[in-house]
Amino acid sequence: MANQAQIDQMTSGAGFIAALDQSGGSTPKALRLYGVEEDAYGSEEEMFDLIHAMRARIATAPAFTGEKVVGAILFEMTMDRQIDGKPTATYMWEERGVVPFLKVDKGLADEENGAQVMKPMPDLDALCERAVKAGVFGTKMRSVINAANAQGIAAVVAQQFDIGKQILGHGLMPIIEPEVTISISDKAAAEDILLAEITKQLDALPDDQKIMLKLTLPETANHYQSLVNHPKVMRVVALSGGYSREEANDRLSNNAGMIASFSRALTEGLSAQQSDDEFNATIAQSIGTIYDASVAG
Repeated sequence: MANQAQIDQMTSGAGFIAALDQSGGSTPKALRLYGVEEDAYGSEEEMFDLIHAMRARIATAPAFTGEKVVGAILFEMTMDRQIDGKPTATYMWEERGVVPFLKVDKGLADEENGAQVMKPMPDLDALCERAVKAGVFGTKMRSVINAANAQGIAAVVAQQFDIGKQILGHGLMPIIEPEVTISISDKAAAEDILLAEITKQLDALPDDQKIMLKLTLPETANHYQSLVNHPKVMRVVALSGGYSREEANDRLSNNAGMIASFSRALTEGLSAQQSDDEFNATIAQSIGTIYDASVAG
């Protein structure tokens, strides 16, 4: 079970959650942005070695501590590996003061009613058991909303909460992530439907249960304020969703009580070719600006 220090940090700690959970499909792109082209590796195993080296480089950077980074979302293979001779989740908490989360979804199903629910997760219970043993605090799983379609959005949210309850049964804190695609023309309308569906599901949760939410930065500032204040929500975090770090930070600073959980916006500007000093200075600046935007509200 999670310790009280981790619960306190996730409930009220100042800072943001680093998303270090690029999976198989998005890894080549993440490496390319990091300056590692696809001809630099000959197998999937080598690719994952390279992405782990990038994550380890981020996690060991002097600025990557619980002072500004309250949590980190890990990919399953990252959880199974080590940083500086310690299992990654243990290293995150014991050495950096960063609360570890695990991405548990297996990707997205085909679009239906303008939305993509998650693919089935038959091994979820076993994965949750492994996560608990590894010292992981919580989980994260992502669905995608591509249209203001009430049926599609209801299906996404219902599935997220159903699986969230399964995860709660293991003593883990689920981060529920129904991402709204930032480029759709009816984004604001989709966010209205999403807010209503999440509220309905939250109100139906038992009083002793809490979840976390990871939401696309909304078109209207403070659109999700009622979720930030909801007694069954431990924290509302924001995904950058393809916005540049500057725009993501700008939008975030206008949403009181929401903190960042950025992936691409965190690693923007980092390169495998940088010296350690250059790399550490770049990540420190990124962490600083994302932290400032997270505490601005």
